[in-house]
Amino acid sequence: MESLFELPIRTLAGEESSLADYRGNVLLLVNVASRCGLTPQYSGLERLQKAYGERGFTVLGFPCNQFAGQEPGSAEEIQEFCSTTYGVSFPLFEKVDVNGAGRHPIYARLTEVADAAGEAGDVQWNFEKFLIGADGEVVGRFRPRTEPESAELVGAIEAQLRG
Repeated sequence: MESLFELPIRTLAGEESSLADYRGNVLLLVNVASRCGLTPQYSGLERLQKAYGERGFTVLGFPCNQFAGQEPGSAEEIQEFCSTTYGVSFPLFEKVDVNGAGRHPIYARLTEVADAAGEAGDVQWNFEKFLIGADGEVVGRFRPRTEPESAELVGAIEAQLRG
């Protein structure tokens, strides 16, 4: 079975990529959307990136339009919105499906992981967060309403950075 690092993905600019570029870092993969009630979480995600980026942590955003059509824009529109509205500096990837038959292979792997309540399966909504350890293993799943700077999520990030 391929590791998460080996699965191909495209950057928001359409360039071939993979998570291998981030091997050895602690990662937070988030399905994001520009027109969602949870969109202000971009601010917290950016603050996490700034607070922990130099310690080997990276937020990775995956735009998704599967939830009430809340990410309808083109790659250029998404990039413009994220940079001008929230000052996003972390990497954004191509728009993907996180659920259903067209689910991206990265999310096929991520959704096998259970959250703190023991529930695996489909992503519930925009801004669901998956914490990946430096070894590439999924070490935490945080549902959409978990704020990026919540004690639960920050504690999990810090535990991975210490390990």
